[in-house]
Amino acid sequence: MLMTKHQWYKEEKIDLLKSWIILSLAFAILMTRRDFSFVSLFIYLAISAVTVGAGFLLHELAHKFVAEKYRCKAVYKADPIMLGITLISSLLGFIFAAPGAVYIIGSLDKRTNGIISLAGPLTNIVMAFGFLLLILFSPEGIVNTIAAFGFFINGWLAAFNMLPFGVFDGKKIWNWNKTVYIVTVVVAVGLVFSRFTLL
Repeated sequence: MLMTKHQWYKEEKIDLLKSWIILSLAFAILMTRRDFSFVSLFIYLAISAVTVGAGFLLHELAHKFVAEKYRCKAVYKADPIMLGITLISSLLGFIFAAPGAVYIIGSLDKRTNGIISLAGPLTNIVMAFGFLLLILFSPEGIVNTIAAFGFFINGWLAAFNMLPFGVFDGKKIWNWNKTVYIVTVVVAVGLVFSRFTLL
């Protein structure tokens, strides 16, 4: 029997909010590093919040909600050290983004673990296609620019998380179902590279 009620734990929402803000700020800093002004920083912070920030947030929430459906306890915890590294790396001209993770408590077989892991990259793939539709049906301008960045970054988030080793989602998906893994990687990588032909 699947569980449907979502459980929120102490400081979890605060950790999610902190991670969303820090990650969005890091990308805004990176994008304004060569031509900095507080106005451009604010603009790119807003753009990052609704693209990479939202992509990260929904990715982690997808893990949490699917885990809960399988009667597991799932809680997001921010990593203060990694939040700091995320900000510092943006000041140095690159992004090393691993602000936190969803920790799952419960008995997981390979299939369940694979499905929970797939929820994150699949969310980013769906978001990428949503941004693509926005690109196709919006005129040139700020909305189109935001959608273009959202399309690329969510494709990249999906592809990055499909790496088949370490703590990445890809390892758990590969261990569960190699066909699902290959199809997901092909779609995610295809989204990343289609940026150069569609945009």
